[in-house]
Amino acid sequence: MPHVRDDKPVIIVERSSGGLGGFLLGLLLGAGAALLFAPQSGEETRRVIKHRGRQLRDDAQAKAEEWREQVEEGYGRARDRLEEGFDAARRGLRETREGAHDALDAGKAAVHSARDELERRLAESRSRGKTSRADEEPAE
Repeated sequence: MPHVRDDKPVIIVERSSGGLGGFLLGLLLGAGAALLFAPQSGEETRRVIKHRGRQLRDDAQAKAEEWREQVEEGYGRARDRLEEGFDAARRGLRETREGAHDALDAGKAAVHSARDELERRLAESRSRGKTSRADEEPAE
């Protein structure tokens, strides 16, 4: 019987429960073991724990303040960029509006000029027509 080979790809998904939970569990176990095997007395250990706790709290506060400043700076930069964009858009709109008004004024001036020129030519044509009719009338 021939051996059939299946060359379809296979996807294997591995799920792991590691990560933050495992890290915290290891941290707690390590801290417990450190307390059990600490070379100093309980009072000294409590004092060291309090001191380190204060240090951690101060470090956490300093880091939180640093992050807050970074967020405020980022917010300020983003706000400034937005304001610059709005200002640029307003300037562009104003310039476009002024250009449209200028074009409209130029168009009106061109229409008036063309109308005046047509009226002048029409008046010249009429005056020429009256003189030529007078020349064509028979003398009596």
